[in-house]
Amino acid sequence: EVPSAMTLDEIWALVNTSEQTRRHCMQLENCVYDFFELTTLNMVQQGLLGEIVHGEGAYIHGLQPFWDQYWNNWRMDYNRKHRGDLYPTHGFGPVCQAMNIHRGDKLNYLVSVDAKQLSSVNFIKEKTGEEVKDFRNGEHTSTLISTEKGKSILIEHNVNSPRPYSRMYQLTGTKGFANKYPVQGYALDGGAIDPEVAANHENLSAHSFVPDDVRKALMQKYKHPIAKDIEEKAKQVGGHGGMDFIMDYRLIYCLQKGLPLDMDVYDLAEWCSLIPLTEISLDNNSAPVEIPDFTRGAWNKLDGLKFAE
Repeated sequence: EVPSAMTLDEIWALVNTSEQTRRHCMQLENCVYDFFELTTLNMVQQGLLGEIVHGEGAYIHGLQPFWDQYWNNWRMDYNRKHRGDLYPTHGFGPVCQAMNIHRGDKLNYLVSVDAKQLSSVNFIKEKTGEEVKDFRNGEHTSTLISTEKGKSILIEHNVNSPRPYSRMYQLTGTKGFANKYPVQGYALDGGAIDPEVAANHENLSAHSFVPDDVRKALMQKYKHPIAKDIEEKAKQVGGHGGMDFIMDYRLIYCLQKGLPLDMDVYDLAEWCSLIPLTEISLDNNSAPVEIPDFTRGAWNKLDGLKFAE
């Protein structure tokens, strides 16, 4: 088990281990197995959305009701001592998979900005009476990333404000758009626009998602192969709606059959590196920070993401 809050030196040490060790390292990220994300990934790989040029992900979750449930207060302590995107992989992982990061493209640099911290400082004062002067993490952190092939990614983090839960998850392609929060939807290039409605460009109904029945039909048609046979069982067993079940199933399936794991050591390194790198950017007035190429130049040797069967 590797914690997501690793330093850059610890991440480099991991990818510099032996080839045998690297083969057995995997980022256990449950959100890449959510049904919407898996289905959308299949749509992308089938070309339905065209070329993906921009992706967005987030971890937005007001933790006020839950702070006391974290063992030994570790999560509040970590947010108090560190600045940046401290929990990036839920939102970042599915976007990186859809955009073929280190499988044809790579992350080049990032820039982070954050908002003044108020909610958690007030929470601590109300709970303990302590006047906090040293809280590091901002109220809301936004990180823009540029890739080698000129694509962009926006990642956001906010565990302080009373906002509804969101991982954002948006993909913008040349032929279509996918969005999960606050509502699931797909928009396709001209696919659902009534010509009479579209005639008036100020009519906002011309700029809409496909109808709900079309969305459901698309999700049925493009259901990802690894989820087809186990979706109902996963939903029955549960675990964040079933995605935990699929994550565990895939790990066991690949290990039993000696297959490559769905997420590799480079996914782990790239996704977790946002934690220290965003802190560096913020501590230097939102300066651009280079994202290391953990593959050492091999980022384009693989042609897209493939799940072993």
